[in-house]
Amino acid sequence: MSNRRTFIKTTVLVASGLAVSGAALAKGKGKSPTFPGIIYTRNDQGIWEGKAGSHAPEVTIKDRKVTVYTNHTMTEEHYIVRHTVVTEKGKVLGSKTFYPDKDKKAISEYKIPDNISGRLYATSFCNKHDFWLTEFEI
Repeated sequence: MSNRRTFIKTTVLVASGLAVSGAALAKGKGKSPTFPGIIYTRNDQGIWEGKAGSHAPEVTIKDRKVTVYTNHTMTEEHYIVRHTVVTEKGKVLGSKTFYPDKDKKAISEYKIPDNISGRLYATSFCNKHDFWLTEFEI
């Protein structure tokens, strides 16, 4: 199991880097980053058409607290591995790794520092349906 977790963690870090690179490329153009077949969004579901409802992270904001939720089952065979919140400039503001034997829901919370504003990205990684991204503003 540890080799699988190491692989997943490495994949998430690489995919997060791609999301951040995409954010940097999209800066100033008013567009979300696009990496067809690598990063999926509600608007670009690629090979996972129809899966956005249970894979794209949902974001709610109250004051400066961000809650990320992925409406997904959490079984040993199929689960959300990790959430991250990343700034447009690539700074990771927080992350949470989930364990299907311990976490009944894929939900995480992050306090956004007062000096952070603008476009942010929430990510959700599924062990079967890849890496999903939702853009939001604070």
